Amino acid sequence: MLNGMNNERIRSTTVLLVQRGGAVAMAADGQVTLGETVIKGNARKVRRLLNGEIIAGFAGSTADAFALLGRFETKLGEFQGQLERAAIELSKDWRTDKYLRNLEALLIVADKKDAFLISGKGDVISSDEGLLSVGSGSMFALAAARALVKHTELSAREIAEEALRIASEICIYTNSDIVVEEL
Repeated sequence: MLNGMNNERIRSTTVLLVQRGGAVAMAADGQVTLGETVIKGNARKVRRLLNGEIIAGFAGSTADAFALLGRFETKLGEFQGQLERAAIELSKDWRTDKYLRNLEALLIVADKKDAFLISGKGDVISSDEGLLSVGSGSMFALAAARALVKHTELSAREIAEEALRIASEICIYTNSDIVVEEL
């Protein structure tokens, strides 16, 4: 997203989802950066939805992400909490609606059994390996999580936290102010 005043790109967020041993953990850092300046260090980019039964994390424009989270909650209500159906219907709307199609954000949503990355291009992506990530530092966090899953017995929460911590040491758009939500 471009800021009209100085054409600086706002970058923020690393969100990582880890499913392991029947547990689900989603972690996000708290940094929001404008150009080369950190403008906020403790943003909360992971939310609980549907009475705590679903967790959602977002990357991209905050206003856009909140608009999409609101629409996703509506879809969850329409489809009685069916995560996959709500994700697919949001993705369809996001791709075809004139207002929504201009929103710049990505969502990861999860319940105890399923998790999806949702994009405005019509993508609803699940993971074969129990890992999903979005945001500026997502590839660093994903690489760290893959190694931790493969070579440790850490819990989903521990992997999510440690992978985010590793990403924060590499990516200048990710900090170590980490929030984790678990199911």
